Amino acid sequence: MKGEYINNSFIEMVLREKDYYEKDYLNIAEKVKNSSAIYKGKPVPFTYNPMFFTKEDEENIKYIMEYMMKICDKVTYEYIKNAEFRKRFLFPKEIEELILLENPYDVNIPIARFDMFYKDNDNFKFCELNTDGSSAMNEDNTIARILLESKAMEDFKNGKEFINRELIDKWVDESLKLYEKARFREGNPNVAIVDFKESATIYEFIEFKKAYERRGLKAFIVDPRDLVYRDEKLYYDNTRIDLIYRRIVTFELIEKFSEAEAFIKAYKNKSVVTIGSLRSQVAHNKIFFKVLHDEDIRYLFEDEEIDFIKKHIPYTGIFGGEKRVFNEVLVNKDKYVIKPMDMNASQGVLIGRDLDSATWQKGLEKAFDNNYIYQEFVEPFEREFIVYEEGLKKKKLKYLVGAFLYNKKYAGMYTRVSENNLISGVKDYYTAANVIVK
Repeated sequence: MKGEYINNSFIEMVLREKDYYEKDYLNIAEKVKNSSAIYKGKPVPFTYNPMFFTKEDEENIKYIMEYMMKICDKVTYEYIKNAEFRKRFLFPKEIEELILLENPYDVNIPIARFDMFYKDNDNFKFCELNTDGSSAMNEDNTIARILLESKAMEDFKNGKEFINRELIDKWVDESLKLYEKARFREGNPNVAIVDFKESATIYEFIEFKKAYERRGLKAFIVDPRDLVYRDEKLYYDNTRIDLIYRRIVTFELIEKFSEAEAFIKAYKNKSVVTIGSLRSQVAHNKIFFKVLHDEDIRYLFEDEEIDFIKKHIPYTGIFGGEKRVFNEVLVNKDKYVIKPMDMNASQGVLIGRDLDSATWQKGLEKAFDNNYIYQEFVEPFEREFIVYEEGLKKKKLKYLVGAFLYNKKYAGMYTRVSENNLISGVKDYYTAANVIVK
């Protein structure tokens, strides 16, 4: 059975007894409202049907993502050893210095969420690589746990096995493996989940904190401005910190560099094990896709990898320099998207086909020569979902599949759906909990 066939069967079952299942949905919505699935102070909007995948789908996604991780590693190691190659990334000097520091656990990207438009093993294209402050694990797990207890999923089971991959405790386990690999010091580590408080995904951080505490560890949610560096050790509230789970995104660290002085000193002096290291920025920055398409770096890749890049990485260029670049993107409005090189949550993204010509030109004029990339527009795949709009309704929505990788291995998924081409929490969206069907 294909995932889409399973999905359509679920929808048919629900719509045959819509009034009955509306009560079930409202009960689920109340549980989500009182859960930790909160984004920007509000309950996460969700679809009544999960994003159904078969085991074959999951194996395909696992292979694709781990294959992409190998490509990321090749580029990252080239960045570290080749000073000329580094110039392509245009990183500030202070960030380049941090990237080049030795990594005590020798994993460039310990945690990531790679987002892609996926239909099947041959029809997929990457959207972006989140290797820096990767999030939404709790969002998927919490909603899935509630949905799997619903009447609809129970009625639909009929001999099927439903699986949702646990993502919180699994990350804690993998982070502790990396800590042990670093051979930092004897005894249990004291853990800090570190981010600027104005950017923190606090409900998710609380779930990670609880998970570390279940391992018998002291764990804290910490703003880097509250860390203290003394005697070559890092402290929070007089407790020595041994392990940092870094959720600070690099562009915000650059903006607030002077405010994170203790964290930076501890990082430079290896006074703490930081997961992930700043090396993850090489693949995270959106200029990475542009570099992958540079013909003069093909010596890094096997022929199969070059074919993979051509087929599955959207063509990307730097939106600056010669005027012909500006004119190409201006004239071919429906063909392109522009994005800041390093921002999160879809900030600053403009999709040409969603804008009138005047608005598009105004956006381009602001972005040109201002650390933006242009990228070919990729049409998202669609699937039918059930949403609640004064009653349950079937809607065809665009979807974006993210796969988490912990310690370079596939761990689970996160899916967002929307009527818009920009599938993000910035605009109207739903989370579709990921369920593998056996």
